[in-house]
Parts: sequence; structure tokens; C-alpha cells
Amino acid sequence: MIRDRRRHGRLTSRMAFVRRLSEMRNIRCAPSIFALFASLLLAACGAPAVSLAEGPREYVATDYERVLDRWTRTEQLFVPTELDDLLTVTSTFESWDFRWAYVVRYAEDYRLTVDQRKALFERSLSETEKFHSFYIALYAERHQWSDLTAENAAWIIRLIDDRGNETAPSEIEPIRKPGAIERTYFPYTTPWRRAYRVRFPVARADGRHTIAPEAQWFGLRFAGAQGNEQLVWTIDHRPNRSVIEGRANVSGSL
Repeated sequence: MIRDRRRHGRLTSRMAFVRRLSEMRNIRCAPSIFALFASLLLAACGAPAVSLAEGPREYVATDYERVLDRWTRTEQLFVPTELDDLLTVTSTFESWDFRWAYVVRYAEDYRLTVDQRKALFERSLSETEKFHSFYIALYAERHQWSDLTAENAAWIIRLIDDRGNETAPSEIEPIRKPGAIERTYFPYTTPWRRAYRVRFPVARADGRHTIAPEAQWFGLRFAGAQGNEQLVWTIDHRPNRSVIEGRANVSGSL
């Protein structure tokens, strides 16, 4: 009984917070106030800034969970008045940095030889030259609405940044039956969610980058008849210390 009351109290507070946030859109100067408040809220929630710098890292297998958390975002779209969970999305951006940590962990788990590990590094990291890849697991109000590959999908996905770039996926790959690999390395994968690997081109046909080099953030936007939500990664443009240190020990890292 006490636990239920506490849960109800937290839920009531959350509903009031969201309602006040929505009301802010109706006051003068709301766009700028709302954007500022959203930025402060993002910082308060502790979403870490990420570096897109390439180069060797000095990760060990036990670093994987920390790196996974750094590159993973979750958002939920719900109707406060009806308590309907319309869309919950969790996604990991498979960046150069993430892939390095992933290969180190995978190689340790599967006891790969030095040559096998090197080949996996080369194959995985080379994919970042052509694609921005995201592992996505999502839950929709109705199971069929979570199908991103449907002809008339309930939700469309776009890669966006703060410079106004908006890019459609070049490939949406359904993971029909997530197995031990997906559920271990992406533990937010559950039987109630559909899993995908979604790829966007790094550059357009005219050579422009889909994530601008000077962008301060990039993200995924899910939009449909029921609303829209964004998963955002703030970019840290400062030199990556792990890259600088790693350059002195490239052969050892591989």
C-alpha cells in the first residue's frame, strides 16, 4: 500500500511537470524559453557530451558498459491525461568510439585471436566511413505501429542536427529475433520491443555531411500522427584525451 502511494505521488508530480511544460508553449517568447529550459533539463539529467573524434582508444573489456551508457539515449512520448505510452525509444549511436569498446569486449568474450581481433576492428571501423549507424529498440502503443519498415509506417525516422540537416535512412534493418548478442551488448532489448539497425549516409550526393562538422548536437527524430520526439547527442569538440594518449600506442591497442 505504501509503495503504491509513493508510486502514485511520483506519477502525479511527473504529470504536473509535463503539464506545466506544455503550457509554456502558449506564452509569449515560448520557443526560446522552451528551448532554454529543455537544454537545462538535458544537462540536469546528466546526458554526457560525446566526441566524434576518431583514433585509437585504450579501452579494456570492462569499459564497455560505461561506453554503452555514454552513447545511448532514451525518450518516451506519452499522453499525460490518459497515461498512454505512445512511443518509447532507446538507441545507441555506433560511433567510432563505441565500436572500439564493443570490439574489445566482443573479442574478450569470444576469446578471439590477435588476427581475428584485428580483422574485426578493421571491418567495424571502416563502416563509419560511409554510414552513421544506430541500434534501436522501440515500443509503440500497438505492436504493429512499431514496424519502421511498414509501407505506411506509424513513425518515420530522420537524422537531424542543429544546422538544419535532415536525412532519411539509407537502410532500416529489422533484427527479427534478437539473440544472446543483442540482449547482452544492448541490454535494453526486450521481448516487448522491436529492434533495428538503422543506417544513414555520412555524406549526401553533393558531398555535404549529414552531421555538419560544426554541429553542436545531432539526433534522431521520430514523427507521426501521434506526435514526435527526439533523441539528442550533444557534441564535445574538445580534443579527446583517450585519442591523444592512444596514438602513442596504436600497435598495442590492436
